[in-house]
Amino acid sequence: MLRLATHTEPGWAERLLPQLSTVLIDHAHCEKKAASTAMNLIFRYQHDAGLMRPLSELAREELRHFEQVLALLGERGIPFTPLQPSGYAAGLHKAVRRAEPDRLLDTLLCCALIEARSCERMQLLAGALPDEPLARFYTSLLASEARHHAMYVDLALERFGREATLARLAVLSEHESQVIGSLPHEPRLHSQ
Repeated sequence: MLRLATHTEPGWAERLLPQLSTVLIDHAHCEKKAASTAMNLIFRYQHDAGLMRPLSELAREELRHFEQVLALLGERGIPFTPLQPSGYAAGLHKAVRRAEPDRLLDTLLCCALIEARSCERMQLLAGALPDEPLARFYTSLLASEARHHAMYVDLALERFGREATLARLAVLSEHESQVIGSLPHEPRLHSQ
């Protein structure tokens, strides 16, 4: 179950189709950033042995997805270029409290929400794509994105308990809804 306070508006995916090349480049950057985030958590919280294996496995899977998107770009003759991020993750992380252990809880839950939104958006994109192989690719990622969302929530539940985790998740989910709703219409996975 994806714990999003709001759902993406109808027509979002169709609006992106004319700029699919940019969406694919953005997707590659998102996968790279997701791997980097997992690795950063491994370094920041290395004293928490229970985080090491799940985050390491997640980082490897995100890098495999990054490589798959790079291959799709190559097959389509689209160069992988730098791209200005949408502002989504930065806006979401503004709600992360700075003092520990609150910082860890909020970071895990923000990561969970990013994965949830990615899952929702990839499903919408898969349903709108006229390119069958690309639609199948996005469909193939849905289980991973949902599993990543659940893993981050589970890691928070293990460390902070059900009541504290779900209460904070509700607050951050509302914040996520405001952030995504405030972004401009751009060819990005995490835009309005």
